[in-house]
Amino acid sequence: MQVIKKTTRNSQINIGEVYFWTSTIKEWKHLLKKDYYKEVIIEQLQWLKHQNKIKIYSYVIMPNHLHIIWETLEKNGKEMPHASLNKWTSSQFLKHLKANHPQVLVNFIEKTKERNHRFWQRDSLAILMDSREKIEQKIDYIHDNPLNDKWNLAESPESYRWSSAAFYHTGYDEFNLLTHYMDRF
Repeated sequence: MQVIKKTTRNSQINIGEVYFWTSTIKEWKHLLKKDYYKEVIIEQLQWLKHQNKIKIYSYVIMPNHLHIIWETLEKNGKEMPHASLNKWTSSQFLKHLKANHPQVLVNFIEKTKERNHRFWQRDSLAILMDSREKIEQKIDYIHDNPLNDKWNLAESPESYRWSSAAFYHTGYDEFNLLTHYMDRF
C-alpha cells in the first residue's frame, strides 16, 4: 500500500491537525537509551497533555529518536507544543549530563547565538495524517519499530514499555498519555 505523504517542517504545523512527527537526537547519538531520558520526554508530554496543548494518539521512544502521532490543540504561550517539548527536554538533558555525565556532554556542543548545546536535530519531520488509512499505517510502523532487527528492543510490540502498543493491545496506558485514534477518525 502506497501512502502519499504531505511532509512539512515543524514550524508549519497547523493547530487542529494530526501529524506523524519524528524528532531525532543530534547525529543519531543513542542518548535516549537510558530510561532517565525517556522519562524526561514522558514527563513533558504528560504536562502538555494535561495543559490541553496536545492529544497523543500513538508514540514510541527509541534510543536515538521518537515518533509521535499527535494533534496540536493550542500554542504553549508563544510557541508550538513541539517546540516546548524540544526546549524543555533539552534543558533537562543538559542539567543531567552536566551533573552526571560531563564527558557525554561534549557530543552535544554547538556554539551559536541561541545556544551552547543541541540535543535534537533541526527540522523534525511532520507528516499530515488526514485519513484513517494513513494513521493506521503509521501506528503499525511505530509499534513495530522496537522489534526491527536493528533494535531488537522487545519480543512483542506491547512488551516495549516506551510505546503506545500496550494501550492498543490491552487498553493499559501506563503514562496516562493517550487518546484512541478512533476518537478522532
